[in-house]
Amino acid sequence: MAELDVGRHCQLEQCRQRDFLPFVCDGCSGVFCLEHRSRESHSCPEVTVIERLKSDTHTSYPCSFKDCAERELVPVMCPYCEKNFCLRHRHQSDHECEELEIPKSRMAATQKLVKDIIDSKTGETASKRRKGAKNSETAAKVALMKLKMHANGDKSLPQKLRLCHSTSGEALPLDHILETWIAKEDCPLYNGGNIILEYLNDEEQFLKNVDSYLE
Repeated sequence: MAELDVGRHCQLEQCRQRDFLPFVCDGCSGVFCLEHRSRESHSCPEVTVIERLKSDTHTSYPCSFKDCAERELVPVMCPYCEKNFCLRHRHQSDHECEELEIPKSRMAATQKLVKDIIDSKTGETASKRRKGAKNSETAAKVALMKLKMHANGDKSLPQKLRLCHSTSGEALPLDHILETWIAKEDCPLYNGGNIILEYLNDEEQFLKNVDSYLE
């Protein structure tokens, strides 16, 4: 009687048992017996690949620099502070390494240069301010002199209120400017500091007792 071809042999080399109800692995598509039907029991290569992918997704190295959320797939260690950083902060100056040493001579030279620049700018500003103040003072004096030279009398004042010469007592006409009296040869007016303001009658052209006003 011919032997019927029923069932399949387990593909696991250590087993090779014939199973009449074999199991086909949905991972590697292999045929296995009841004992080796699970992926772990026959060391399914699909399980190894999945586990490796899972482990790789969780393996990353965070950056130690403040407020940086970057992560790297490989460790980037600073040899000085021995902390891990991302590629952007891998250098000492980039992550403000606590072990970073700046040459003192270079720092001193830089500080001196900055101080010299600040001092020179401060000196220039002070000099400009002094010159500006002096020029403004001179301009004010010149403007005052011009005003005094070309000052006209106020014609709205009553005619009896007259400006009188401090030396001669002569009443100054309101329509004359001070420059006219300063240029007068016989009795010049040197400045407006001693001009006398007094009420006079229409007939009076000179002020009496001039000396009494100057006492």
